[in-house]
Amino acid sequence: MVPIAIFAAWGLYRVGLATAPPRAASGAAAPNFTAVTVDSSAAIRTLADYRGTPVLLNVWATWCDPCREEMPSMQRLYDTYRDRGLRVVAISVDDRGTEGLIREFVAEHHLTFDILHDAKSEIMTTYQVRGVPQTFLISTEGLIVGTAFAADWMTPENRRKVEALLPPVAPQ
Repeated sequence: MVPIAIFAAWGLYRVGLATAPPRAASGAAAPNFTAVTVDSSAAIRTLADYRGTPVLLNVWATWCDPCREEMPSMQRLYDTYRDRGLRVVAISVDDRGTEGLIREFVAEHHLTFDILHDAKSEIMTTYQVRGVPQTFLISTEGLIVGTAFAADWMTPENRRKVEALLPPVAPQ
């Protein structure tokens, strides 16, 4: 009886491994996501829409105080590096029906990068996010090269991480 129980437990473990979401850790391929723009078009976006460009992917919510503190530095980072190809994509995990609150947040913070909404919070599972805000730095090849919680994106260290993913500045 014990060998059967051990075999059954091993089988369940293997099935769990096969159905578990891909691990969202440094060095791993960034898992796909699906989210919707919060503008009037409500267009669906996926990771494939950003393929070939370095992406700072942020998971956040309007009720999150650390998110409010982090967003201005993300905007400054985007302003600094967007001409070199950096894409900043912030996916809100606020509940369905809060699109108006998200738009108010965007206007209040003068955000100009891509703001998306995942009302089912599926990205939390896909990227194994344990709390917001959490950010993933994704290379042009689609690999996660770093993660951070509630970061100041304008520190010299974080700017170096981003610059390492960008094409070099052409000499004048």
